[in-house]
Amino acid sequence: MDSVIDAARWRAARRILAVRLDNLGDVLMTTPALRALRVSAPGRHITLLASGSGAAAAPYVPEIDDLVVADSPWLPGAEPAPDAMLATVERLRAGRFDAAVIFTVYSQSALPAALLCWLAGVPLRLAHCRENPYHLLSDWLPDPEPHEVLRHEARRQLDLVAAVGATTVDARLSFRVPPRDVVSAHRLLRAAGIDPERRFVVVHPGASAPSRRYPEDLFAAAIGHVHDIRPDLGDLQLVFTGDASEAPAVERIRALIAHPTRSLAGQLGLGELGAVLDAAALLIANNTGPVHLAAALGTPVVDLYALTNPQHAPWQVPHRVLYEDVPCRFCYKSVCPQGHHHCLRLLDPARVAAAAHELLALGAERSSAPLPAAPADEWRAA
Repeated sequence: MDSVIDAARWRAARRILAVRLDNLGDVLMTTPALRALRVSAPGRHITLLASGSGAAAAPYVPEIDDLVVADSPWLPGAEPAPDAMLATVERLRAGRFDAAVIFTVYSQSALPAALLCWLAGVPLRLAHCRENPYHLLSDWLPDPEPHEVLRHEARRQLDLVAAVGATTVDARLSFRVPPRDVVSAHRLLRAAGIDPERRFVVVHPGASAPSRRYPEDLFAAAIGHVHDIRPDLGDLQLVFTGDASEAPAVERIRALIAHPTRSLAGQLGLGELGAVLDAAALLIANNTGPVHLAAALGTPVVDLYALTNPQHAPWQVPHRVLYEDVPCRFCYKSVCPQGHHHCLRLLDPARVAAAAHELLALGAERSSAPLPAAPADEWRAA
């Protein structure tokens, strides 16, 4: 480590700015690190600086006390005007933060956010960094990924805050469903023809990036196989979810399935989706935000995992990660650069159904135990 961390100054820091400018799932995978920051010193106040997408999680994460929303020109999403960025600097300055922790995936640079915090006068600024940040970061860890190590995203952020003495024995993802969303979600389930008191499976076929979407015809074939339940599993209800933009794709998939299914696509707020996943026996989904939401709630997951990156598998929950190994693995692209999409297109729908049956037959037991292998080991074994 090239910077010498002043542990005493970090222990004294009470007002912490947590910078996570990515999407909903990224914020959820950062919640164990936020918990570590909170519990490692009494009276700490955590403010999240998030994008519009990631900010949606904040009301449901008890480790977050306050929220600042800002889009950034160095990440995907809306491009803010320079005046908007200057206004964000002033808002951060008014927060009088003692310290800022900048959370990034390894392919991102922390330096633009570090500059934002430096301009706002935040005295302690921590992040992973490849190059010497000089004065932009007061404390930094050289980034070993991806050449020396591959870590789950949650582990990466836990390791970052551990460097300043912030640790926790509870490394689960965090999401708390309000009672009002439970009531509303159960009402919507019943209206759709799903009995929330009986076992049901949630199917989420959407994803923000085209490279992470299992083809619709194969998704339909997989769900058709799942619906042919073994006698020992009994009857099973299937309900599709997705946002309003994904509803047409949901209907195309459902039209290819001979068995009855239901849909709540476009009908659920985030808290209601959390309540539906919390009540479900299983989630079948692409690698997308609801996977991490299900993991936070302890709901088992069959994850159809495009090999765009290896760090975002379900965390500390019973799961099966399914893909077809390809030479172009870990491309980090939103659209398949080869054009063939083989990491998902070659995935046999029967494997998806078998994985679902396996988790259902195990009783879909809720578990908070750590996964037995690191992500890099999991890729070799899958």
